[in-house]
Amino acid sequence: MDTKLSLLYIGQSSDSIKGLKDHPEVSLIQCTNALEAIRYLKSGQKPDVVISDYFISGGSGIEIHEWLRERVDFDRVAFILLTHEFREDFIRKAFETRMDDFFVLPLPSADSMVGRIRFLADYRNKYSISTYHKILTEDQKYEMPWSKRAFDLFVAIFALICLSPILLIVVLAIRLESKGKVYYISERVGREPFDFYKLRSMRTGADKELKNLARDKNQYSTSSEHHEIDFSKPCPVCAKLPHGKSCSPIMHIGSEKMCDYWYNTQKREIAKTKSAFIKIADDPRITKVGKFIRNTSIDELPQLINVIKGDMSIVGNRPLPVYEAELLTRGLASKRFLAPAGITGL
Repeated sequence: MDTKLSLLYIGQSSDSIKGLKDHPEVSLIQCTNALEAIRYLKSGQKPDVVISDYFISGGSGIEIHEWLRERVDFDRVAFILLTHEFREDFIRKAFETRMDDFFVLPLPSADSMVGRIRFLADYRNKYSISTYHKILTEDQKYEMPWSKRAFDLFVAIFALICLSPILLIVVLAIRLESKGKVYYISERVGREPFDFYKLRSMRTGADKELKNLARDKNQYSTSSEHHEIDFSKPCPVCAKLPHGKSCSPIMHIGSEKMCDYWYNTQKREIAKTKSAFIKIADDPRITKVGKFIRNTSIDELPQLINVIKGDMSIVGNRPLPVYEAELLTRGLASKRFLAPAGITGL
């Protein structure tokens, strides 16, 4: 059994953290206001995690977080903010100030929270704020070794020469089965954007059919039903409050009204049924030749031309579509773009 987690909770609602308070893996201290919490921290105490309500007497959870991050001594202390209602401005502020986590009450089960808190504490202990900031801000450059470039050119040219008879046969088969170019170009991102080559495995104009197919046959879709906000369904939090009271500001949408918390909760649930990735089951756009070259990865062979051009390497991370690359422009994940993209993947 690991040592107990040391938690400092700042707030007055003991019910919010009752499960944590009684958990055998947690040692919890509660301070009811900002001044009491700062006195406790100044006394030399360094909890693994500070959990603070957003609204506290004498300040706010945001201010407590700022106080911690201004002091190197608390570099390795993780911070979690709690709120009683869902508000987009709260979440935006939490992310902007790089808090470790953010929860809207009620909290998940105690065991689930302890697992999450232990992870945050271990991560913060390994990567303190100052260490993380140094990694992000230091100027890093990648120079491809001449030996790697020589290897790439040798393998790519040799492979293209050896495989040219197969490529010629496949190109002829693609042209005979369906009209259009035998190759397909899409924009991908490695060290920088480039034209990514593949043999065409679909009918010409297949992109126009994608929207309908993604709706009906996407393997990543978690639901085939269309969901909308249900205004007739009451908010479970408001139901526990006195008549006329609401847990969050009331939103008026057309002729309907709903509290902000319950509207956004339903919106998040609907979002879960919508997939960010698309993979079509039994895709009817794929030609017979296309199915064969996909199964044998022959459609990937033109990427050897990308290697010769210097867009890619034989060994490296796979190049990303632009819409995925745009999501990795901050933090450590962005460093994958220092080195050239590769054919092999990790």
